[in-house]
Amino acid sequence: MEMRTQLLKTIPNVQDCLAALGQSDLSATVPLARQKHCVRIYLDSYRRAILAGDHDTRPPRSRAGLMAELVTFVRSYHRPRFTRVINATGVVVHTNLGRSRLPASAGDMLAMAALNYSNLEFNLATGRRGSRYDSVTDVLCELTGAEDALVVNNNAAAVLIALDTLARDREVVVSRGQLVEIGGSFRIPDVMRAGGARLVEVGTTNRTHLQDYVDAINERTALLLRVHCSNFRIIGFTSEVANSELVQLGRERSIPVMEDLGSGCLVDLSRFGLAREPTVREVVASGMDIVTFSGDKLLGGPQAGILLGKSQFIGRIKKNPLNRALRIDKFTLAALESVLRLYLDEARAVRDIPTLAMITEPVDEVAGRARRCLARLQDRVAAPCSLKLLAVEARVGGGAMPEQGIASWAVAIKPEVLKIHLLEERLRQAPVPVVGRVEDDRLLLDMRTVAEDELDLLAESLAIALSVQP
Repeated sequence: MEMRTQLLKTIPNVQDCLAALGQSDLSATVPLARQKHCVRIYLDSYRRAILAGDHDTRPPRSRAGLMAELVTFVRSYHRPRFTRVINATGVVVHTNLGRSRLPASAGDMLAMAALNYSNLEFNLATGRRGSRYDSVTDVLCELTGAEDALVVNNNAAAVLIALDTLARDREVVVSRGQLVEIGGSFRIPDVMRAGGARLVEVGTTNRTHLQDYVDAINERTALLLRVHCSNFRIIGFTSEVANSELVQLGRERSIPVMEDLGSGCLVDLSRFGLAREPTVREVVASGMDIVTFSGDKLLGGPQAGILLGKSQFIGRIKKNPLNRALRIDKFTLAALESVLRLYLDEARAVRDIPTLAMITEPVDEVAGRARRCLARLQDRVAAPCSLKLLAVEARVGGGAMPEQGIASWAVAIKPEVLKIHLLEERLRQAPVPVVGRVEDDRLLLDMRTVAEDELDLLAESLAIALSVQP
């Protein structure tokens, strides 16, 4: 108790701390009100640590050491929380790291929308109010063959507004094997319930037949729903109803048919050696009345939920009051139109849209980048550690192609002194954070998701992380 009392007396007051900050470079970059806020947080934390007995496990801090630590704390606290990260995980569409990277042309469009006025809801031809969706509806229909289109803020919202419009207080028939859950506890049954629809499950987990749908239809049936299982696979003794059969049943019973594609793809990736996924155009051509999918997964655009289909249904969905609550802003529109226009030339889309470029890049090119990264690390990292190249498997991510591994190369790092979990933590806290993956007590930096212009930044961050004493 006496030691705690002595340590509490050594805590400087706020004014002394502000004076110390005033002698640092922070005085010109951190507003005084923020400095005071940081000082109070820091001193309160230090006081609680003393009262909790932390002084028993660490030596007392000198006044100079305390002030130096305060400067470091304020500098870290004042950094923007939203920041650039180098994705070295090998997961291309990483849902926790911003999902799809946008192409440069989309970045230019975002800057235009941010720094200038725009024709967001103004028709330049008539001089009157226009629709914010005009810039993307035509190109979506051109690329997919759909009659009409609508864009909302994500695919969950797309499914929600479709169900609310077409099936509120009525029944929706869906195969039991398609009742998926994706990241963030998004569950199809929960979205259906929020949309006011009553779920009718048919079939079994692994096998559903057309007769199961036929037997479930009654006067309360509003919609036949198909959910593409993009984030898992059921293999073995399985059976599911083809789109053409479901569409034909819907036509016979005058019931609309909808497919939630989840991670929609506009390019057939099987020609690059990847698993075959149905393209949006193929699903629309099958006769589906409504198709929904994400804009920020395999499409490689901004976060958005895209609805395509027959005009009679999309038109009704557009009139739903929920549409205003779920609508996208000018930045999403600017980025989405830019990405969609790249798809008018498929070869250019594969080359210029980062998601597609990373997924389809030949493994030899990834290996070359790994060798260049290794050379930079060997030049800059002075701390004792093992650095070597390792053949690995990357992933598409974003709930797409769950069984699909992509051949890749990584730089494997094993420090001789620092514990691997501390290295991983320090890289996350570097000026330019780096996120890799830990396997077999080694940190792997997968080069499939690291760009050429990030190699120097990565090397600098690793050198800083390894230079700090454990």
